[in-house]
Amino acid sequence: MRSTVRHEMTEAVMAYEDKPREQWLFDYPAQVALTCTQIWWTSDVWMAFACLEEGYDSALKEYYRKQVSQLNTLISMLVGQLTPGNRQKIMTICTIDVHARDVVAKMIAQKVENSQAFVWLSQLRHRWDEKEKHCFANICDAQFLYSYEYLGNTPRLVITPLTD
Repeated sequence: MRSTVRHEMTEAVMAYEDKPREQWLFDYPAQVALTCTQIWWTSDVWMAFACLEEGYDSALKEYYRKQVSQLNTLISMLVGQLTPGNRQKIMTICTIDVHARDVVAKMIAQKVENSQAFVWLSQLRHRWDEKEKHCFANICDAQFLYSYEYLGNTPRLVITPLTD
């Protein structure tokens, strides 16, 4: 089972930019789609920080606008016809995306300028290591190998500063 989840995740991470996100997420099981959206969130924020360091002052604000657009697209999909499994998958991604949007908004409000700020490092960040073909979960200075254990398509609790 773990090798199957890892294989699917490898494919999903590589295919993420090949088509619009709202189409891509139907190509993969919920756990894989959710984890890969978190991997790409981490990557997109890192790219925004890289742009900030190059003097592009509105990089985080532009990424925030992208996040709002992605959320609006997912919300529109929830209004339409979906299978119960796909509805649950999209609702779960919405929950995680709202938290990710709020983290970026907090960094904008605090005028965070680089990736070493605690408000960023204190987040659970998933990343894909292309060389090792593995997913890692990072928080502060800790790094854990993603276990690829089957989690299914379950709802997530709302994430608040207290549950962070």
